[in-house]
Amino acid sequence: VLHVQEENTVFVMTNVILTLNQHQGRCPELPDDETECKEKNNCVPGYVSTHSNGIQTGECVPYNNSIKTCEVFAWCPVEDDYHVPKPAFLQEAENFTILVKNNIWYPKFNFSKRNILPTINSTYLKNCIYDSQTDPFCPIFRLGKIVEAAEQNFQEMAVEGGVMALQINWDCNLDRAASHCVPKYSFRRLDNKDSAHTVSPGYNFRFAKYYKDSNGTDSRTLVKAYGIRFDIIVFGKAGKFDVIPTMINIGSGLALFGV
Repeated sequence: VLHVQEENTVFVMTNVILTLNQHQGRCPELPDDETECKEKNNCVPGYVSTHSNGIQTGECVPYNNSIKTCEVFAWCPVEDDYHVPKPAFLQEAENFTILVKNNIWYPKFNFSKRNILPTINSTYLKNCIYDSQTDPFCPIFRLGKIVEAAEQNFQEMAVEGGVMALQINWDCNLDRAASHCVPKYSFRRLDNKDSAHTVSPGYNFRFAKYYKDSNGTDSRTLVKAYGIRFDIIVFGKAGKFDVIPTMINIGSGLALFGV
């Protein structure tokens, strides 16, 4: 269910369309305005469109009892992703948790720290869940709470997926004790969810698992995975009083004042 796609992100699958036991061969294409046909002349051998599942053979074959479509050479049967499962297949992912480890370093001040603070012991870490009021420094996050904190509905997002940001802000005044330099967490949704963005909404991708039987025949299971990608974004600033730049600035100011 968890899938690492790139650095500082984690993908949690919440919904899925499985196409089982595909083999390379000839089969009817999914019906749409371009692939439906009445006779062989409607199909062009070798034709491939942007959304084709394979290469047209030039034949017009039955898709079901009432519809004919152009035959393709492809992994068969072709995937049918017209209907996304609702409610989401893995709706319980709302209760999954993730542990986020973050290390920061301000080289100018030779200061480093991590988000698992020195005050956190192993007993607390095994039992805590982040809460902005009661546990603001717990680095373990319940996925449902992350989405809720961004004022989104997890079960709605789980159907077609989405992209969430888990932001860690380090604003540190290094004139104070190091214990005052602590992370602040915030959450927001990065992809659009409104009536103006109804084409290809959410977040999904495909991957396949390949098999070979005792006869050497290849087959595969095609997975179209819908889910929520969590991007971990770290930012902040640090400052510290230094007497030398202060004296230079005062001297410059007095010189200008004298002029």
